Amino acid sequence: MLSYLQTEGKRFALPKGSRVMETGGYKGRTRALPKTELRRMFSKFLGLSPSQVLSEYGMSELSSQAYDNAAGVFHFPPWARACVISSETGAASAEGETGLLRVFDLANIRSVMAVQTEDLAVRRGDGFELLGRAASAEPRGCSLMPAE
Repeated sequence: MLSYLQTEGKRFALPKGSRVMETGGYKGRTRALPKTELRRMFSKFLGLSPSQVLSEYGMSELSSQAYDNAAGVFHFPPWARACVISSETGAASAEGETGLLRVFDLANIRSVMAVQTEDLAVRRGDGFELLGRAASAEPRGCSLMPAE
């Protein structure tokens, strides 16, 4: 949508109190767009400040999603927990260290309780900052649906 607005030279001013939910990237299929550039485009074409753009982290294997705050730190609801672990030892990473994201989701009924991802994250208190995929990880996500 933003590319269309850019191509057509159109801009909007969304009503006061509007928000945009950013739910993920292109997964390497079409182009890479840094989050700062995406938020700049939301501002330019929709009239939103960066604080009006929220990000969601989730996957079909989880029943719960995490949402970020203005500082870009994601938090799950109380029944789910994110752990950043060392890819070498599997031990919990210290505050500020990079590792792989592991999610425990108690809302996953009749399913797996934990999902080990290949997403890189940094532990930030009781939340995490998402960095992207590990270098050797396969692209995954809803934008990778097969073409018909």
